[in-house]
Amino acid sequence: MTVQNILLSGIVGSTAYGLAHTGSDIDRLGLFAAPTTDLHGLRGPKESHVTTAPDRTLHEAAKWCRLALGGNPTAMELVWLPDDLYETRTPLGEELIGIRTSFLCAKRVRDAYLGYATQQFRRLENRGDGSFSADTRKRTAKHARHLKRLCHQGLGLYATGQLEIRVEDPEEYRAFGERVAADPQAALPVLRHYEAAFDETRTVLPEEPDEAAVEAWLYRVRGHFYTAEALT
Repeated sequence: MTVQNILLSGIVGSTAYGLAHTGSDIDRLGLFAAPTTDLHGLRGPKESHVTTAPDRTLHEAAKWCRLALGGNPTAMELVWLPDDLYETRTPLGEELIGIRTSFLCAKRVRDAYLGYATQQFRRLENRGDGSFSADTRKRTAKHARHLKRLCHQGLGLYATGQLEIRVEDPEEYRAFGERVAADPQAALPVLRHYEAAFDETRTVLPEEPDEAAVEAWLYRVRGHFYTAEALT
């Protein structure tokens, strides 16, 4: 798959978190700009390109902005990666990193991170008492690690306005995953702990994101990729 005008892309997922193991997939995420004139025809451009082997997701700039403004944890991590994990980093991508806090607001961060963590717990609950296949056990441990990571990252972002991508103690997360794989209900106290922590934590985030700054960046993208000749 060849996608033009990639503005920013990098390695995300388990590799970025420090939770990868031998055989782990390498996940890539990025955003691209559709040619501006393509936005004005009868049929708009494709908003996302997703491939497996390699695992890569690319969102059109406007779609990525909508996801990030909604607090989507997966989209958000793209602009908070450690420098060594970026593979494409254009000037417009640098500008986007520079306004990353403009996408944040307290309610959406809380709802998104706790919401995704709760979804992970529901998946765990639906797997019963832990008496399942080895493959399902691995997936259960993975979902448990993601639950704990989402809770920790979300609370940190809510409290400090900064998103920590790499976890401090990967072994703690792996051990937690194994405990939950043996007993899915072991994840519930962690989820409840973080729900209470959100209630007790004073946030530094605003009530609303700075959509004007986001839109101004998007206008710069559209201006950069506008070609008048395409309309003649």
